Amino acid sequence: MFTFVKSQAASLIATCADFGATILLVQVFGVWYGLGSVSGNVVGAAVHFTVSRHWVFAATHVPHGHQLWRYGVVWLGYIGLSFALLIGVTHYVEMNYVVAKMGVAIVLSVSYNYVLQKRFVFK
Repeated sequence: MFTFVKSQAASLIATCADFGATILLVQVFGVWYGLGSVSGNVVGAAVHFTVSRHWVFAATHVPHGHQLWRYGVVWLGYIGLSFALLIGVTHYVEMNYVVAKMGVAIVLSVSYNYVLQKRFVFK
């Protein structure tokens, strides 16, 4: 259970980096929210991988490259799902992209990321 709590804390830290980058790109630089979101996901992924490897799963005993490859596979799936859900929710429900991104991030964090991080990436 403690690993799950630490994982959620790491996700929160990464989400702050993700949302910060997304909002900066969209609001300040005028980037389309879909591209801004994907870019934010990449920033969040880098933060999340580092925090998860060293703190959440204490998995520095496994070679960095091996974990990074598996993490990349999981994160590409996350980015695809996140993008599709974000576009779907903002388009069909007509919800603000930040609110939609928040909901999508919460759902995917618990249902997708944690399970695959624990059982595939940092095992």
